[in-house]
Amino acid sequence: MFKTNEYFDGKVKSIAFETIDGPATVGVMAKGEYVFGTSTIEYMTVTSGKMDVKLPGETQWKTYKEFETFIVPKDVKFNVKVDGDTSYRCLYK
Repeated sequence: MFKTNEYFDGKVKSIAFETIDGPATVGVMAKGEYVFGTSTIEYMTVTSGKMDVKLPGETQWKTYKEFETFIVPKDVKFNVKVDGDTSYRCLYK
């Protein structure tokens, strides 16, 4: 059914589920800066709040707001900063 995940001492939490398009998670992040790793291509959509993201190979941060999506390649690390509680959906391909 559903699987819950918790990272960074509980500051990031998500629930995994299956969609028509494949596996996904919905989650929330508390204010902070995080480094995530990927094992698949990830389509991240901000659903509430905003995220500052620095993708691999980039030198500058880019801000994503509600309902904006960014794509993270497979087998990389990427940086995320949020200045308040922020929610997201991540689709794994």
